[in-house]
Amino acid sequence: MTPSAVESPAGLIITGCTVLTHDDQERIGFTEDAAVVVRDGVVEEVTTAGAVAGRAADEWIDGRGQIALPGLINCHTHAPMVVLRGLAEDLPTEEWFNDVVWPVEANLTERDVELGARLACAEMIRAGVTCFADHYFAMDAVAAVVAECGMRALLGETYFSSQGARGRERSLEFALRHRGSADGRITTALAPHAPYTVDDADLTATAELAREHGLPVHLHAAENRDQTDASLARHGVTPIGVLSRTGILDTDVLIAHGTGIVEDDLPLLERAEGRTAVATAPRGYLKFAWPTTTPVRALRDIGIPVGLATDGAASNNSLDVWETMALTSLVQKSAEGDPRRLTSRQALHHATLQSARAVGLGGSAGSIAPGRRADLVLVDLTGPHTQPVHDLAATLVHSARAADVRTTVVDGRILMRDRELLTIDVPGVVRELAERLPALVDPSHGRRIQEYVP
Repeated sequence: MTPSAVESPAGLIITGCTVLTHDDQERIGFTEDAAVVVRDGVVEEVTTAGAVAGRAADEWIDGRGQIALPGLINCHTHAPMVVLRGLAEDLPTEEWFNDVVWPVEANLTERDVELGARLACAEMIRAGVTCFADHYFAMDAVAAVVAECGMRALLGETYFSSQGARGRERSLEFALRHRGSADGRITTALAPHAPYTVDDADLTATAELAREHGLPVHLHAAENRDQTDASLARHGVTPIGVLSRTGILDTDVLIAHGTGIVEDDLPLLERAEGRTAVATAPRGYLKFAWPTTTPVRALRDIGIPVGLATDGAASNNSLDVWETMALTSLVQKSAEGDPRRLTSRQALHHATLQSARAVGLGGSAGSIAPGRRADLVLVDLTGPHTQPVHDLAATLVHSARAADVRTTVVDGRILMRDRELLTIDVPGVVRELAERLPALVDPSHGRRIQEYVP
């Protein structure tokens, strides 16, 4: 530690907690009676509680009895869609889109998007999510909410080919305008919706723009097996094949869902010249009764990071990454027919380092270690549903709940302390949203923003 660091107070010291750590082989471990020292939004030191006694800090948190984890990352969502939570239930995918969601989204105003983003960010902060990857419309409003509430986010403005060239142009303009904003907490991506709504010419142009401007691409692809079968029948290649031939796989790309990824896709993904990652959101797949899930093991075997996601609350009904973590482990056990896959420690690895890599933050987030951004949460495991603790990893994955998160910190700033949100007025958001809902959910205009044809 430099003399200047000794003389000046730290920004934040958390003491007496148990810290989730990664060793040089990226194995999960836990350090007890630890302290985390934060300076200028960065973890300066992870040491013992005794070593920080008497040090000066702007803020202290007594973490005794709590577990410090890297903040969870929601690797694919549509945050403003919380305003549609529970609106389209028990429907097949095509009816869900065409009969409810896309007609209602034709009513969306920028204010609706802003209110939805505020409510979503409040839900995620309370659930220990410090960063999210969002893919939606009117994203200037979402960027403003992120800047104000203190979260970190990878944001992209969605477009369809039915919008013409202007849709793609708006996606680029948004990405360039907001890249590095909110004191660096906002990163951006180009966001074509999916290969079934964006044609090859637009995807090729998007790949060229991504390379030219150094931007990643975030899109849906091979969401389910029906889409893969339809693409094979229509184009002679899978959706992953479409991404390969249009150059999208030669960019840094985040693929949402991928439950339709088949064995023939794996060599294409492995040979891709860009950094490819996949976001899995199993709760939605179960709700839609899709017959397959994201092939996590096959992707990991070829070096593709798989991050955890919720998708939007219109399909998931929540933005709870804790639930995603547990379901990912359970669904993979079922899909593999092997209780040894996915272990609790593997699930925690997906929730931390792999999720950080998926959203392009592998060098700055995903672990509590010197030099990493101070994005972390404190979890209280004293409740009856988490006691006794025989295996801490298993307790975190399979017993803990989002409500067990006591404190959420991003860039060293406390966004929630002892379950009290500090940056968002939830009652005010809910009141205004209630007034706007009747107009928002009225489908009588007979329009849709898009037609779903897998």
